[in-house]
Amino acid sequence: MQKKIDEFLKDVKTVAIAGHVNPDGDCVGSCMGMYLYLKDNFPQIQTEVYLEAPRRAFYVIRDLDKAKQDCVEYPCDLLILLDISSHDRIGVASCLLKSAKRVLCLDHHKTNRDSYTWLFNYPEISSTCEVVWNFLDSDKIGEKCAEALYMGMVHDTGVFQYASTSPRTMRIAASLMEKGIPFSRLIDETYYQKTFVQNQLLGRALVESFLMFDGKLIVSCIRKRDMDFYHATPADMDGIVSQMRNTSGVEVSVFMYELSEGTWKVSLRSVDQVDVSTVAQFFGGGGHARAAGVTMQGSCYDVINNLTQHLEKDLRQ
Repeated sequence: MQKKIDEFLKDVKTVAIAGHVNPDGDCVGSCMGMYLYLKDNFPQIQTEVYLEAPRRAFYVIRDLDKAKQDCVEYPCDLLILLDISSHDRIGVASCLLKSAKRVLCLDHHKTNRDSYTWLFNYPEISSTCEVVWNFLDSDKIGEKCAEALYMGMVHDTGVFQYASTSPRTMRIAASLMEKGIPFSRLIDETYYQKTFVQNQLLGRALVESFLMFDGKLIVSCIRKRDMDFYHATPADMDGIVSQMRNTSGVEVSVFMYELSEGTWKVSLRSVDQVDVSTVAQFFGGGGHARAAGVTMQGSCYDVINNLTQHLEKDLRQ
C-alpha cells in the first residue's frame, strides 16, 4: 500500500524541506508543493523550505518568497529532500543533513544511491512532483499546492511530451487542474516565456553550436566572460540544451557553461537512443536516461573530447 506523508510526521515538531542546487521547475514545484501542503494541513508543525534563488518566472508560485536562501544548522526532527540525485547536490540546506534527526528523500533519479533514513526513488515516474503527489492525500491538496505540483510536472515532462509521461501522469495533472489552477498561465509564464537575456544567450548558443557524428550530436558552450557580458546567471541557461535537442537529426545535445575559469556545468539530453545518465555518472554526475548533468574541469575542448569518447560508440551505431 502506498505510504503517505502523515506516517512520517508522527511526533514531529520541526520539518525542513530542501531541493538541489540551481533549482529547476520540478525542484521548485516539489519543494513548494510539499511546503504548502504541510502549512495547510499540519499548521502545528514548524515547517521551513530552503531553496537557492530560482529564476524570476518561478515566483508565480505563491509563497516562494518565503523560501530561505541561507541555512543555520539545527537538529530538525525531519529533513525532507526532494529531487536530489545525490548528497553533493543538496543546495542551501546541506548543513542540515548531519544534524537532522531523520531524513526522508523522495526522488526519481536512477543515479540516486545515497543513504537516508528513508529513500523512495522511482526513476520510472515522470517527475518528483508526481512522486510527491503520491504521498499526499489528494482531497487535502489546496489550490496553491496544486499550482506548484502542476508546474513541476510540466517542466520535467516537457509539457507532457517526454517518454516518462504516462496515462497516470495525465490523470494526476487533470486532478490538479480540477483544483481550479490557472494551468495555461503556469505553462506560458514558467516554461515558454524567456527574458531578453535568455533569448540572447539561446541565440548565441545556437549560432556557435556545431554538429558531430553525422549530425547526431550537437554541442555548444558559453564562456564565463560571455555570461558576465550579459550579466547572466546559471538560471538564465535553463532550456537551452532542450532547444538544441530539437534540431532535426540530432540524437544527443550537449550544452555547457563556465561557472569559473576551467569549471563547466554540462547538461546532456538525448532523444531515445542514448542513456546520457551513464555518461554523466562516469564523470561524477547523474540524472536520467534522457536528461543528465555533470560538472567537469578543463578547457571547453577538453570537456568535449572527454564526453565524445563516451558518446561515440552509441552515436556511431
